[in-house]
Amino acid sequence: ALLDQQKQLVMGYSAIADDALMRPIEVAGKTVGWLAVTPFQNVTEAGGERFRQYLVRTSLAVGVLSLLLAMLIAWWIARTLLDPVKRVAAATHRLAAGEYSNRVSVASNDEVGQLARDFNQLAHTLERNEKMRREFMADVSHELRTPLSVLRGELEAIEDGVRTLDPSSMKSLQSEVSMLSKLVDDLYELSLADVGALTYRKSECDLNELLDSCVAMFLERCNARHLRLKLELPTTPLRLEADPKRLQQLFSNLLENAVRYTDEGGVLRISAANEADVVRIDFLDSGPGVDADQLPRLFERFYRGETSRNRASGGAGLGLAICHSIALAHGGSLSADHSPLGGLWLTLRLPRNA
Repeated sequence: ALLDQQKQLVMGYSAIADDALMRPIEVAGKTVGWLAVTPFQNVTEAGGERFRQYLVRTSLAVGVLSLLLAMLIAWWIARTLLDPVKRVAAATHRLAAGEYSNRVSVASNDEVGQLARDFNQLAHTLERNEKMRREFMADVSHELRTPLSVLRGELEAIEDGVRTLDPSSMKSLQSEVSMLSKLVDDLYELSLADVGALTYRKSECDLNELLDSCVAMFLERCNARHLRLKLELPTTPLRLEADPKRLQQLFSNLLENAVRYTDEGGVLRISAANEADVVRIDFLDSGPGVDADQLPRLFERFYRGETSRNRASGGAGLGLAICHSIALAHGGSLSADHSPLGGLWLTLRLPRNA
């Protein structure tokens, strides 16, 4: 390093220590400056110190920048993620209060968006179940009120002397009581099926015999309405593990549905056959038919089509619901489609080893 006369730095290495080698610069016998040489070890240590200070400054700058970036990301997350979650939470409170029509807008395809979609699906399901519950209660009250009103009217007429208590009036009263009793029994069976308490005693049974006996019970009614009943069974017995009483109840309900809702002079066709690991039974009838949008709802309780298959034909709309429940309890399925004969085509599939 070059120093002036007072040993102040002019240029060169600035960190001059006491161990530096000093040599004067003389001009005409007068010292005008100094030349200082610092030992090499001191120079390297000073370079390391400068490098350390540089790292400290750089680390501080990076730390401050990272902190600012973290604050920015936190603000973005709070705005992007927490706001939708807050909206879902608020909607959940409204849903818990009974506002089943409440929905949340979906603005993304991430996990929060999936949460909003799941919430909307839950709200839709609860709204539909609430609507079905109200309709169910209204239908139950209507179905119970109708025979009770008839019974009350008949009894009041007999009490006032308008009608006499003869075999005809007794038959009418008995018919209404039977209808009321069947409705209560069907509702009881459906309630047991809902909680899984409906008893099933499965054993090996012959499906041909069950279908033959059920068809024999409806022959007289079919003849009275001029319905042609065709039963097509294979020559070999169709054996499966099932509850024969429940299957007989299922077949009777399906036949009851076909006989009740088929126009006079129509055709009923029943066929059964083995299909892979299941037994398939088809119930087909002639007109009137069912609209395509009504097919998925035929197994709902109290549901009837609004055209020819309606309340005027009798029944409470529980028969197919019971059939569907029995089929599911046996590990099978019951589906509906348009019949090539012009009416309804019900297909029952039952596993041979349920």
